Amino acid sequence: MGFDRNFTLGLLWRLALLQLLLVLFAWAVVTPGLGAVRIAAAALAAGAGWLLWRHVYRTNLEVAQFVEALEHGDTQVHFDRGAGSGFGRIGAAFEGAIRRLREERRAAGDERNFLEALVNDVPVALLTVTGEGRIELANKAARRLFTEHDGVRAQDFAVYGATFANRLELDAPVREEVLILNLGGRAKRAIVRSAALTRLGERARVVIVQPVQETLNAVEMAAQTDLVRVLTHEILNSLTPVTSLAATANTLLAQVDDLAADGGRIADARLAVSTLERRAEGLARFINSYRKVASEPRIDRRRFEAAPFAAEMARLFAAEFPGVALDVTLRPEGFLVDADPDLMAQALLNLLRNAAEAAAAHAPAPRVALTLARMANGETLVAVEDNGPGVPADLRRDIFLPFFTTRAKGTGVGLNLVRQIAVAHGGAVEVKDAEAGGARFELLV
Repeated sequence: MGFDRNFTLGLLWRLALLQLLLVLFAWAVVTPGLGAVRIAAAALAAGAGWLLWRHVYRTNLEVAQFVEALEHGDTQVHFDRGAGSGFGRIGAAFEGAIRRLREERRAAGDERNFLEALVNDVPVALLTVTGEGRIELANKAARRLFTEHDGVRAQDFAVYGATFANRLELDAPVREEVLILNLGGRAKRAIVRSAALTRLGERARVVIVQPVQETLNAVEMAAQTDLVRVLTHEILNSLTPVTSLAATANTLLAQVDDLAADGGRIADARLAVSTLERRAEGLARFINSYRKVASEPRIDRRRFEAAPFAAEMARLFAAEFPGVALDVTLRPEGFLVDADPDLMAQALLNLLRNAAEAAAAHAPAPRVALTLARMANGETLVAVEDNGPGVPADLRRDIFLPFFTTRAKGTGVGLNLVRQIAVAHGGAVEVKDAEAGGARFELLV
């Protein structure tokens, strides 16, 4: 990489001028009586030296300014290669390098924007933990999911669960597990994955949270539905011919009543067959009543006033359980419920009936409380609690299974239907301890 022609010519004539003036100055020094010439020659030699220094410094200044601009991240800078500038070939190389750098930076920026958009819109929640222990919600899903805390430290996330908060610590073990988180006022299972990373030379951590409670509910309900459908189909296939044959046998036996010699035996046979027919018909009705467990509720969601709905439930309750007191609370007064009113009524009547029967069998002054409240996130909370014996902790998940019951006359269908209706609305149902010591069922839709 040599100098360009203009720079070389400029350098040569400045050097020649400086040498000539230095010779003139030396001649004036050795020649007596030329003091003025000596001073003028010294001044001119100094000026020629300055011109030479300025000519060389100009190129150095251009290179320094170019490199300084790059140091500050300015990729729009150009290397000045005007007339008289040095380093022509290196200037062209600089221009090519900066052009390639500009293109690579543009491509890197596009890729970064794509990755940022991808992370921001990914449907699972991403949280990052920096080396200082600061927790950041890295995408939209995380900002929608975690709305109840205040702070950026792991302990601030304890509102969602102490175990989850521990997993957000920088030194927590890297693992994948299913945790129960308190999200939106209800307990939900979520898959929590974590990984250790390095960020700007410091240790960091990323935590992925994927709620799966709704998926698990749907899968469980589908499995239960398939099981019940298969069982009812096979049992009914077996009962249909039994019922038909029993009816036919009973008819034939009725036609031979005139056989007096065998009348007693025929009467016994007819009684046995008639009993078989009745029991078979009763079993068929019993199984048909369970078919509704295998039918997924169809939601006709609309907005309706909570107050008239609660008043109607109270009237139906009073007609069926006149000896059980019912307290009704609305928060706030006059709000609207967004749900299927018929299915909600069916679910609520099941909960009220169970509460009344539990309270009446346990307390001398049975009481049931019904609460309808609008939550901060727009969901509706329907709570039914009683002063009965409550539900033991080890049975609280089983009571929602089909056909599971702790009552002698129970069918085990009502609470399963309540759960189906809640899941069909995108909600959930849970059982807790009531303040009065009984059970509290909370239905969120």
